[in-house]
Amino acid sequence: MSIFGDIMSAIFGKSAEAAPQDAAAGDSPAPSAAPGTEVDVEAILDDLAAKASQKLNWKTSIVDLMKLLDLDSSLSARKSLAEELGYSGDMNDSASMNIWLHKQVMTKLAENGGKVPDDLKD
Repeated sequence: MSIFGDIMSAIFGKSAEAAPQDAAAGDSPAPSAAPGTEVDVEAILDDLAAKASQKLNWKTSIVDLMKLLDLDSSLSARKSLAEELGYSGDMNDSASMNIWLHKQVMTKLAENGGKVPDDLKD
């Protein structure tokens, strides 16, 4: 699976866990990111951050976002993610790449059924 796919799975999989439990007995929970439904990315990530053992600023840091989702946040993993998402800048300028990555990930989450605040998207 792709790194972005892992990010999607980690977030959109959490939406099923966060679904209300008031469904009638025997009903199966709605699949995450079902057509016509939005997954509240901010709420899911805020909830994970509140439960995390360390303070992680997922709203501005791709490294913290990946750590929060229990994914490899190493430079090599971020370079792989940058390649996957079509980054054309200098991968040796990790600060610029990280900023671009965070915006791209948020934009792609929104494009794939996630509800993401506008200020976090590209």
